[in-house]
Amino acid sequence: MLLSAGKFSGNSLIYQAMNVVGAAGFVVNGWWHGAVPSATLNVLWMMIGLFASVRIFNRRRKPVQ
Repeated sequence: MLLSAGKFSGNSLIYQAMNVVGAAGFVVNGWWHGAVPSATLNVLWMMIGLFASVRIFNRRRKPVQ
């Protein structure tokens, strides 16, 4: 919704942070309720969000030549 509305870009750190936090919440919820496949999938989603966040952060840190 936020991407479609133009409020965030997929390349924004805030958007990726929201993905990571949301996935972490689903990991805890899935684990608590014994939904291990769902929890596992959300661990992977969280890792994708963290990887994207690191790439975005490193791109912004790199000086322009």
